[in-house]
Amino acid sequence: MKFIEAYTDGACSGNPGKGGWGAILRYEGHEKELCGGEPQTTNNRMELTAVIEALSALKEPCRVRLTSDSKYVIDAITKGWVYGWKKNGWRKADKKPALNVDLWEKLLPLLELHTVEFVWVHGHQGHPENERCDRLAVGVYTAMP
Repeated sequence: MKFIEAYTDGACSGNPGKGGWGAILRYEGHEKELCGGEPQTTNNRMELTAVIEALSALKEPCRVRLTSDSKYVIDAITKGWVYGWKKNGWRKADKKPALNVDLWEKLLPLLELHTVEFVWVHGHQGHPENERCDRLAVGVYTAMP
């Protein structure tokens, strides 16, 4: 199984507002940058979209070390919250509806396909790939009208 390093970030101008996401995929010395955005979104949606797009770009099941600054995404997965939300009809422990269900439903099958290790880093603290992903994300929404 191929080992891929993935780095992702999402960004938003206003929350909600214009948003972008960026991802870097690295395999055996080769890199691929991905990015995109939406005119009206939230930061968490862009963080999730970055992870989804990075994993969706892989053409076969892979082992992935995915580095992100999103506690929302990483904690929801590694602490099992998202699986509880799904089991409870997309309701959180406080009985309020879970947010971004459409994106979680895209991500969960990808997590079954790939073996993913999540690594959290502080955002805007000089992590080179995280900073590059942020520049990709911000570049998308700043180019929007």
